[in-house]
Amino acid sequence: MAEIFATLADVLGRYPAEATVLAADETTRQRDDARIEAALVDASAEIRVSLYGRYTRAELERIDDDSRGFLRVYAIDIALYRVALSFGRSNERIKERHDLALSRLKDIASGKGALSFDGPGGGGTGGGTLPGEPNDVGPAEPLVVAPERVFTRDRLRGL
Repeated sequence: MAEIFATLADVLGRYPAEATVLAADETTRQRDDARIEAALVDASAEIRVSLYGRYTRAELERIDDDSRGFLRVYAIDIALYRVALSFGRSNERIKERHDLALSRLKDIASGKGALSFDGPGGGGTGGGTLPGEPNDVGPAEPLVVAPERVFTRDRLRGL
């Protein structure tokens, strides 16, 4: 099963009052935890789909705690917006957080930002340039692999 970037406990830890108000059932006035959890699953899927343009599934499984923390915040903001819309309780603050999360994900996917990983590599490089070679290239660094130059200053001096 694919990773869920945030849990109900994460939402309640970050925005307890907001989650209760936004997800309160109209008739019982009780928080609808199932709807929040479903929105978190949807938000996590949206995050993965946004990042697949740059990162592989295996790379997303290796993100470090810093990147996981940022994706958790984005998942919460996206999920709360979805919950607010489903209950007709959206407001400008929630929409702004949602839009900012989507904007940051778009920036990361386009290379204007990057995730960090546990272990070597990341960003679609898929390992070292030669078999068995470690990869110390960061996710936003270009990697050029080419044959050795034929015409160099040293080789052309005697001509």
